[in-house]
Amino acid sequence: QVQLVESGGGLVRAGDSLRLSCVASGRTFSSDAMGWFRQAPGKEREFVAVLRWTPRSTGYAESVKGRFTISRDNAKNTVYLQMNTLKPEDTAVYYCAAGSYSTNAARYDYWGRGTQVTVSS
Repeated sequence: QVQLVESGGGLVRAGDSLRLSCVASGRTFSSDAMGWFRQAPGKEREFVAVLRWTPRSTGYAESVKGRFTISRDNAKNTVYLQMNTLKPEDTAVYYCAAGSYSTNAARYDYWGRGTQVTVSS
């Protein structure tokens, strides 16, 4: 059974940092692109970041570029999202996904259940 499990969310203040983790199990994801998406209340799910291992490539939403960093540890089947200088508008449920290298959520085959990030002003 393929599973993606996110962790690391929480309640922080504007300007703080958080690191989200996503552990994949059930199969090896080294050949997949791993992405992070988020969904705020009343809004559509939106792309945040994506990483492809071979060839190595990353992509970020404009709103998080320079503040967020995606990385992965293939040995641990884990992908991370380091979030710095958090803003209240970053408040959302963050989802990890595995699939094709894309900003389009429909291109991802596997999804986690999400972890809540709340940033107070």
